[in-house]
Amino acid sequence: MKQNFLRAYAQTVLPLALLLACSSKENKPEKIDRFKLVSRHNVVLNQIDTLGSLSVGNGEFAFTVDASGLQTFPREYENGIALGTQSQWAWHSIPSKTPFTLNDVAKEFESCDGTSAPYAVQQSEGRGKEATDILRANPHRLHLGIVGLILQKENEDEVKLSELTALHQELDLWTGKIESSYQVEGIPVKVILYGHQQEDGISARIESPLIAKGRLKVKLSFPYGKDCHVCPGYDWDRPDRHQTDIISSDQNQALIKRQLDSTKYFTNVTWSKGDITQAQQPHTLVLNPSDDKGEFEFSVAFKRDSTFEPLTFKATEENSIEHWKQFWQSGGAIDFSSCTDPRATELERRVVLSQYLTKIQCSGSMPPQETGLTFNSWYGKFHLEMHWWHAAHFALWDRAALMEKSMDWYSEVLPKAKATAQWQGYTGARWQKMTDPFGCESPSNVGAFIIWQQPHPIYLAELIYRNDSSERTLQKFKDIVLQSADFMASFVKLRDGKYDLCHPLIPAQEIFEATETDNPAYELQYWYHGLMIAQEWRRRLKLPEEQHWNEVIANLSPLAISNGLYLPNSTTPEAYTDDQFRRDHPAVVGVYGFLPFNSRIDTAIMKNTFDNIMNRWQWETTWGWDYPLLAMTAARLNSQDQAIDALLMDVQKNTYLVNGHNYQDPRLRLYLPGNGGLLAAVAMMAGGWDGNKVTNPGFPNDGKWNIKWEGLRPMP
Repeated sequence: MKQNFLRAYAQTVLPLALLLACSSKENKPEKIDRFKLVSRHNVVLNQIDTLGSLSVGNGEFAFTVDASGLQTFPREYENGIALGTQSQWAWHSIPSKTPFTLNDVAKEFESCDGTSAPYAVQQSEGRGKEATDILRANPHRLHLGIVGLILQKENEDEVKLSELTALHQELDLWTGKIESSYQVEGIPVKVILYGHQQEDGISARIESPLIAKGRLKVKLSFPYGKDCHVCPGYDWDRPDRHQTDIISSDQNQALIKRQLDSTKYFTNVTWSKGDITQAQQPHTLVLNPSDDKGEFEFSVAFKRDSTFEPLTFKATEENSIEHWKQFWQSGGAIDFSSCTDPRATELERRVVLSQYLTKIQCSGSMPPQETGLTFNSWYGKFHLEMHWWHAAHFALWDRAALMEKSMDWYSEVLPKAKATAQWQGYTGARWQKMTDPFGCESPSNVGAFIIWQQPHPIYLAELIYRNDSSERTLQKFKDIVLQSADFMASFVKLRDGKYDLCHPLIPAQEIFEATETDNPAYELQYWYHGLMIAQEWRRRLKLPEEQHWNEVIANLSPLAISNGLYLPNSTTPEAYTDDQFRRDHPAVVGVYGFLPFNSRIDTAIMKNTFDNIMNRWQWETTWGWDYPLLAMTAARLNSQDQAIDALLMDVQKNTYLVNGHNYQDPRLRLYLPGNGGLLAAVAMMAGGWDGNKVTNPGFPNDGKWNIKWEGLRPMP
């Protein structure tokens, strides 16, 4: 009897126990080898690629290099990824005899209720045009200086970019090192570069027999500021407009003072062996190595004042290695190596490189410009409607502290945002669109009417609260959240018992006329979502609910519908019958995707709208963040195949270069909102959103997308 029991036990219970044990082991998430994940996407260049420039940086400062490992050939890279040396603090204004203000470009525009308000728009003639040009171009972000090599051939001619041979350049993502090797007339050169993670500076080590031959030197060239719309940010044609002075030089260290009109900053240079001299060209200094072993180390740091702690190569190397290791080992990670879909490897590459790029370009103390700290776009100013796309992903990847740094800026410029609202007859704070670090709005025929940046600070503050639901968070951001909501509630107009978003406005799909457009769908939903979150913040702060906000929430105009599709706004019923409206951002899909579900949304209508857009949109007119936007909507609609198709659509504006930059067109060769949007969408597709109970809800459940992830936080 006992033997029969043991036999039965062995045949039933033991196999079941073993099966459960195996299942438990298989279901336990395997820890991701982050070093392997990151390192397999190190950027390697074996030929000259002017779109393949590599950068080091820390969020406050970035330094971009060419194939030489430094900034030796800036002219040749101007139409590629330009060689920037930029920081969050360095700005310059070209002096004007007249102190213009926004009142000099203001024009009254009437709303749907008959009231009017001033808007700062571009003027085309006379005093207004002069004011427009000056206010848009100043201040502009300043290029701090070119740090390159003087490479000489045996006949003493300077080496051209095309004459570098045996090129091999690699960005080691795990350590933040760029190592470049090549030959000049058969003689090897190796340059190792690091960016300091706490100071605005770089350190380099150069190894080459050219040093002992006197044929390799380091050149520092300092430009004037450039008031250009899109360009590298330097001007070499006005040497008489600025000053470069060595104010001290001893013991292999020099302190350089720079004066450009009212802008002043300092550059500190340290080196191993050699000296520094003034070149024949103005604003140019030369480091002359004197090492018979063919080795030379130097560091260059930039600051607004002259109090430097001199950098050394060893200290910068150790600092970079330590901080990058800490970055990659913290926060979220996604591993696609077990996926069999052929697109997975490319998606993983984009994800890893986008984390690197947004860390060095977008994690600073201010919202970044769309080209980060690489070259100037829109004069180096930043666009607040893009802040979500630059920053929200940090919170979803459990790195909310990196986003919080730029959120502090809103508190600094809150008085100016409140002044703008008051100027136009509203309450609360109306956030700027195209702005400088001081919160000064720029006149624009489009930007003045953009409104979808207004709820962004509420959304971003809520992401921070979801990571840190403390009294500290509530107190720190309460004014930003409540003042944003006050403006939003005062901006709507009551007509026929409903609150409308009324002209003048330009929606995220910017093709519609400011004076004719009402109730854009995405903005309506964002108003609803933002006011709901702000009201929750009042409850958390133990404040009474704002009754006017509740009235607006309850009576906000519904989304306009035509033929079973959500219209982009209520004033363009022909939006899907006239192809001229199927261009620019397909922002209507942000109603459900970027934003969560609520009772105002019919998901069947949203699915019809999404499919219609996917089938007939003019993709050449889009921008890089549109594809993550579409992917987020597809994920919430349970259309996982379409989410992948959108995220990896093979079109020009969705191109990711060898260095990870999101290429748009010959004018805008990099576009960081695309990188940030990609990270947000992928985090959502893997980590899900509030209320979702499906594993990896945005990825197809077809056996081809066996992703592993850890440390992600759900999206609202």
